[in-house]
Amino acid sequence: MTSRPTPLRIGLTGGIGSGKSTVGQMLQAHGAALIDADAIARSVTAAHGSAIPAIAQTFGSEFITAEGAMDRDRMRAHVFRHPPAKQALEAIIHPLVMQEAQRQAQEAIAKGHQTLVFDVPLLVESGARWRTQVDRILVVDCLEETQIQRVMARNSLSREVIQSIISAQATRAQKLAAADWVIHNEGLNLEALDAYVKSLPIPTT
Repeated sequence: MTSRPTPLRIGLTGGIGSGKSTVGQMLQAHGAALIDADAIARSVTAAHGSAIPAIAQTFGSEFITAEGAMDRDRMRAHVFRHPPAKQALEAIIHPLVMQEAQRQAQEAIAKGHQTLVFDVPLLVESGARWRTQVDRILVVDCLEETQIQRVMARNSLSREVIQSIISAQATRAQKLAAADWVIHNEGLNLEALDAYVKSLPIPTT
């Protein structure tokens, strides 16, 4: 009986409006298993999620809604006013996200997937935590003005709000320096972007 090849683990990242999620969906359509760290983070802080008891203990019950979820607006304002609170919140959420991501990865491997794509918006910002979990980092890159225009069209956010989000993330230079592969998603239609994705040396079947 021949053993299965070790699956390729890819860390997918990119700034807001870069097209990262679209690339992730394309990789998934070509046979990769997609593991969404943001979706996991939302689930552990949703009503009765696994992070809720620790959040209530650390920050107080006023940060939990009547439905049993983390009060995102209150927490966002609190973290903005008290920077150390951000580290405290991440210390609760990140281990749970990693645990669930690894569970999903093992499930995907059991199903025979040869490529695992971990969609992690703040992969570069996380330092070694995610870098040690993946074999390659794929960065979806574009000009900052392109990011702003895409997000303004998609989310109706103001330029100032989008720029503040971008400034809180790693710079383009930092992301590109961490990349093993880069997709320059500038001026590409979906067909061209998909062709770019398919050209990557990734086993997806």
